[in-house]
Amino acid sequence: MNLDEIKTFEQIKKFLDGTVDVEFSIGTKDERYAWIDKTLKQFTYLQCSKKQKSILLCFIEKISGYSRIQVKRLVRQYFETGSVKRLKPKKHRGFKRIYSNQDIRLLARTDELHNQLSGAATKKICQRALEIFDEQDYERLARISIAHIYNLRKSKAYRKVRQRFEKTKSKRCQIGDRRKPRPNGIPGYIRVDTVHQGDLDSEKGVYHINAVDEVTQFEIVCSVEKISEMFLIPVLEELIGQFPFVIKGFHSDNGSEYINRYVAKLLNKLLIELTKSRPRHSNDNALVESKNGSIVRKCLGYVHIPQEYAPQINQFLSKYLNSYINYHRPCFFALTVTNKRGKQIKCYPFELMMTPYEKLRSIADAEKYLKKGISFEKLDEIAKKMSDNESAKQLNEAREKLFNEIYEQETKQFRTAIG
Repeated sequence: MNLDEIKTFEQIKKFLDGTVDVEFSIGTKDERYAWIDKTLKQFTYLQCSKKQKSILLCFIEKISGYSRIQVKRLVRQYFETGSVKRLKPKKHRGFKRIYSNQDIRLLARTDELHNQLSGAATKKICQRALEIFDEQDYERLARISIAHIYNLRKSKAYRKVRQRFEKTKSKRCQIGDRRKPRPNGIPGYIRVDTVHQGDLDSEKGVYHINAVDEVTQFEIVCSVEKISEMFLIPVLEELIGQFPFVIKGFHSDNGSEYINRYVAKLLNKLLIELTKSRPRHSNDNALVESKNGSIVRKCLGYVHIPQEYAPQINQFLSKYLNSYINYHRPCFFALTVTNKRGKQIKCYPFELMMTPYEKLRSIADAEKYLKKGISFEKLDEIAKKMSDNESAKQLNEAREKLFNEIYEQETKQFRTAIG
């Protein structure tokens, strides 16, 4: 079928649905405009219904290759003048071109030789090339303005000769307040860090999330398979829920596992303030980093543990380790002393050594910081359920049992793999 054979809206519908093969060839713009004018008059566009007009516009759009906006513009011209004609473009008297493509290529070669200096330095080199070394090719470039050098560097002629790539510039992250937390002796301001349990043959191990309260040193450790939001967010909710007091502040380093919109959304929902470490202030997160070595590494070591065992490890930490370090393991607490020169020095007297739970109880009006439904009577039952030695013994036995289970499962999988 030829275009001239399409004379009804039913035929147009079949063509648009792709059920009819149509031969057409419209080459030049003048031919397109003439065909559009002919089609609008043939189907009496002004007398068509709204649905018919829509079908006709789709038909013209498909045949002509013009956009919907351009087709409507031509239809408006038909409505106003009674025909579709190509208007002759107005002749504009443009600016006279001063710098030729040869000049632009010369500028590109000059930039390449001198490793792209500033505009002022580049102009000075062009002037010296003409005036001192009598290089006549630089006659026009010697008179160029400094600002126009940058314009020529953006031109297509310049980029065909020389491409310049700049290092991606870092963008400041607006999530979190970059400052040191100010607990003012109140519990609930935790420091958080991630401890990685080693790699083996390019396979990542399990991750441990360590959170320590700055005032009481109350500490909760959890394990997670990966530090993506799918695994991390539920563990963070569990971690925050294990603290007996209300959490008010959450401080971490600048790692993306915590400084992201998912963690920010969770903390915002719980009304917890998010802060992050400052540059050149290595002590901002020093408390939790010291606990990484003295608690996490000392208990779990450095050996690679596959990620699939994260739930088992998390259960062990929640049931045994967290209870031991908070109710049975004493910690040093700092005492700030001012010396004769007026300098403040931190010392750690033996008299101030106590467990994190004892430190929590020693705070004035400590009851008002506890979560709803938690009382010191319930916490005392946990603290006095067993002695320090019994808790340590239970922890060691549970850890040995955990490691044996992991070893047996890994050995079984290895034997199965080698047949």
